[in-house]
Amino acid sequence: MDVKASGKYMRISPQKVRKVIGTVKGQPVESGLNTLKFMPQKAAGMVEKIVRSAVANADQNAGIDVDQLVIKNIIVDEGPMLKRFRPRARGRATRILKRTSHITVIVGQGSA
Repeated sequence: MDVKASGKYMRISPQKVRKVIGTVKGQPVESGLNTLKFMPQKAAGMVEKIVRSAVANADQNAGIDVDQLVIKNIIVDEGPMLKRFRPRARGRATRILKRTSHITVIVGQGSA
């Protein structure tokens, strides 16, 4: 049985999160959390928090052994963008897009 947890409107670009999640997909939860803990990227901390939430959700279900959980999938979707403007030369302005992400973590029992 698979269990989900998601973080919405996270203030980080989906491109930056996708670089981090490739390292932990398919790993057992314990080793995945250890990997994320020692990564220097900001996205690693965000993904770690959501993985911990998924494990807590799985702990609430009867019949699921938390020690046997595997990170089955991590999905990163684009959220809404904050649009800002920055002054440029000769009286012009350029648009700055501050991107957000929706991160979904799916954990389940399986072989590592």
